[in-house]
Amino acid sequence: MTKLSVNINKIATLRNSRGGDVPNLIEFAKDVQRFGAEGVTVHPRPDERHIRYQDAYDLKPVVHTEYNIEGNPIKKFIDLVLEVRPTQVTLVPDSVDAITSNAGWDTIQHKEFLIDVINEFKRNNIRTAIFVDPDLKQIEGAKNTGTDRIELYTEVFAHQYGLGNKQAIEPYTACAILANELELGINAGHDLSLNNIKFFKEHMPGLLEVSIGHALIAESLYMGVENVVQMYLHRLV
Repeated sequence: MTKLSVNINKIATLRNSRGGDVPNLIEFAKDVQRFGAEGVTVHPRPDERHIRYQDAYDLKPVVHTEYNIEGNPIKKFIDLVLEVRPTQVTLVPDSVDAITSNAGWDTIQHKEFLIDVINEFKRNNIRTAIFVDPDLKQIEGAKNTGTDRIELYTEVFAHQYGLGNKQAIEPYTACAILANELELGINAGHDLSLNNIKFFKEHMPGLLEVSIGHALIAESLYMGVENVVQMYLHRLV
């Protein structure tokens, strides 16, 4: 079964919009785990427009499943991860003004940088993953960085699948096959939803984990958080 990690950034966005503590991020993290989620993901950005750096610390005692912190490995982020020591760190090459993640690493061009960062996290027993586009050369490059896993950037698949183009899964399947051959773990995320997750999972051999936030929160507005978490779990079997 592929694990479901719930990205709770949108809950922080809603909280921050009123300047208080409603909805309560910590209680939400507890609840999604109680409802069956096997992980919690946060992605703090330098401007703290949703997840605040303090949130990452506050969540540590209550996340008893897998705790995944995503972000661009600037010094402040690296220091945060080394202090919190989550289960997994996912490295994402976000620009400072990015609304959301919109590209994977060039694992060839940034090989030496990634090696240094990944080695630091692995010395501290933190599993590493790097965000990559579905490109075979980038998968091979990822292997050469020493990362434990890749996280495939799935926006292109999600968009094309929504248009009825099921062939959009093909490069992702090819990357999954190669990653398995290279003994790289496979995660995936971005715009995966109840509409496409089952098809995606069925065509991704060895898929270990998906991180889902925006769609899951939006779907929960209509169907309830507990119900939606269970619906994802059934599709990921």
